[in-house]
Formats: sequence, structure tokens, C-alpha cells
Amino acid sequence: MRRFLILLLAIGVLGGAGYAAWRYWPGRQAAPTAEAPRGGGGPRGGPRGGVVPVTVAPAQRQDVPIMLDAIGTVQALNTITIRAQVDGQLVEIGFIEGQMVKRGDVLARIDPRSYQAALDQAIAKKAQDEAQLANARLDLQRYVTLARNEGVSRQQQDTQRAQVAQFEALVASDQGAIDAAQTQLSFTTIRSPIDGRVGLRLVDQGNLVRSGDATGIVTVSQLQPIAATFTLPQQEIGRVLEALGRGSVPVEALRPAGGGAGNAAPITGELLTIDSAVDATTGTIKLKATFGNEDGRLWPGAFVTVRLRVDTVNDAVTVPLVAVQRGPDGAYAFVLKADNTVEQRPLQLGVLTASEAVVRRGVEPGRRWSPRARCGSAPGRR
Repeated sequence: MRRFLILLLAIGVLGGAGYAAWRYWPGRQAAPTAEAPRGGGGPRGGPRGGVVPVTVAPAQRQDVPIMLDAIGTVQALNTITIRAQVDGQLVEIGFIEGQMVKRGDVLARIDPRSYQAALDQAIAKKAQDEAQLANARLDLQRYVTLARNEGVSRQQQDTQRAQVAQFEALVASDQGAIDAAQTQLSFTTIRSPIDGRVGLRLVDQGNLVRSGDATGIVTVSQLQPIAATFTLPQQEIGRVLEALGRGSVPVEALRPAGGGAGNAAPITGELLTIDSAVDATTGTIKLKATFGNEDGRLWPGAFVTVRLRVDTVNDAVTVPLVAVQRGPDGAYAFVLKADNTVEQRPLQLGVLTASEAVVRRGVEPGRRWSPRARCGSAPGRR
């Protein structure tokens, strides 16, 4: 049995060697394949002198915006908690949760009967005092007539004149009471003070509400326009103030910060203000920008990537940032020559952005630059 197994093993080894010799025999014609040759000795790009594929891009002359990036938080431009200003039973809810409302829209009503009764009492009291005032004025007129014929004393005339003034003051006081009662009655109809969106209802219809309740009935948030706050390092204060001194500073918001709707167009706005003090703990300064938010893409509490344009380099020569290399002598890049070879060229750089490098010296517009090349090699694709 052992000899049989050894024989089978020997046959297997010899068979494998024979297949290998047939598979790689120099005179055997290889089957055609669609793949490009691989390996170090192939005709396309091994380390033995083959062609090295590179990518080239032209230098351009363009305006380069100088942007500062930060992570910000969206917040409503105004947020108002609607609270009752008088005590009473909540008899009506005039909104649907999440509804957009206009300034002056009725949000809720409180039972007005007791306040209407107080107003009616004040009106009646004024009517009573006005009648007494009218009678006092008639008496004063009679006393003036009698005083000409010395029918009454001067003292009686003066006393009647004082009584008229007293009733006039009483009527004015009644009018003030009427105004106060009307104000209290108006508080029973609760209206929205701004255009905005109402949140979730905090009190249900039928509950007793009081003027001192801290919870409130609902919150109204102004979303159009909307604001975003963000921070920048304190070293950028100078550039931001210079930009504000030149006029309106454009701002872009990308939502959300870090992914999701990355292909959405940026939302444009402008810088509203810069805070009055640097945070000593973090060394940053807080800024606030406003956005029209007509499409409602920005939402309070959401994080956004904010891009602030502080300056623009006009008519600058630029190359792709990936084309710039660093060496012992400074920045350099590979320029494509007329014979389809590349050479190393030193650069004097200006401003660097996320994708472009401004070149002050060392390149002319239209020349093509390679972010991946070797001196003396010819590009395989352009």
C-alpha cells in the first residue's frame, strides 16, 4: 500500500512538471489575450526603460478667490416663544404644527369674556362721569352769568370751576381705564409677531394658561432669512476686517458638513458681523452670516461648511496644486517640453487654494505641467 502511494505521488509530480514545460515552452505560440502585457520586462512601462504614463495640465490665467473655510452652525435669525400675557382658558389653537405663518396670523385664543366685561365696565364708568362733567359745565355757565349781576359770590364761581376741572380729570382717568381694558382684551387673541415657522405645540386646547408660564404655547422661528455662526482663528481677524472695509463679504454654505448632499450647489449669503472679542480659551473669533434660504435647505441647528471670501487675486497664473512638488531648493514642478519630454522647473509661489497654486515666477500661461513625471520620460497620455 505504501509503495502504491509513493508511485501515485511520483506520477503527479512528473505530470505537473510536464504541463509546466508545455505551458511555458519558448516555441509554443501563446493564445491571444485582451490584457496589456504586465511585468518588468514588458514592452509598456517597466523599470527597464519603458514608457511611463503621466498626466499633464496647462497653466492658466484666471481670478483666484481667497477663501477661508470653517464649520458653522445654522440658527434662526429670530426665535420667539409665544406666551400668554393674560390668565385664562385656552379655547382655540389656530395653527398646525410645522406651519409657515405670517406676521399677524392668529395662533391661539384665550377665553375673552371676563376681559370684555371689564372693558364694558370702564366704558360705562366714563359715560357716567361725562354726564356729571356736562352738568358741572352748565352750572359753571350759570354762575358766570349771575356773577356779572353780582347774583353769586366770586367764591362760588371759583368752586364750580374747580368741580368742572375735577370731572374732566375723572373722564380722562376713565379713558385710561378703557385703554387698559382694551389692551387686556387684545391679549386674549395671540398673533404671530414675525414671519416664520411654528414648532411643536407645547400646550393643548382647553388648558388654563397664565401670564407667568415659562413654557409658552409654541415657538416661532424665522427661517427666511436665516443665520449661521462659525469661528475662525484670531490670526484671520485682519483679513476679515479688511474685507468688511471694502464692502459686502460673500459667504457660501455647503450642507451638510462632510457629506450626504455634497453635489448640491452652495448656498450664497453675506457676512453680517464679527464678534467684539476673541475667545481667550480657544483663540478663535466668532462670526455671523445671513442667507436668504429661499429654498429652505438650511435648517436651525444643522452643521454646515462655511466658505468666506476675504480677497481675490486678479489675473493670476495658476497651475494645479498637485503639480507642485517640494525639494531642498524649494517648490518645483515638471514642465512638458516640445519634444514630449519633461524637465524640472523651479517655482516662486503665491497664494495656495484647495486645488490651485498661484505662480509668481517660473511658468507662462499655456505651458503644460505634469503632476506625475520623471525627468527625461515621455508622457503616455495627455
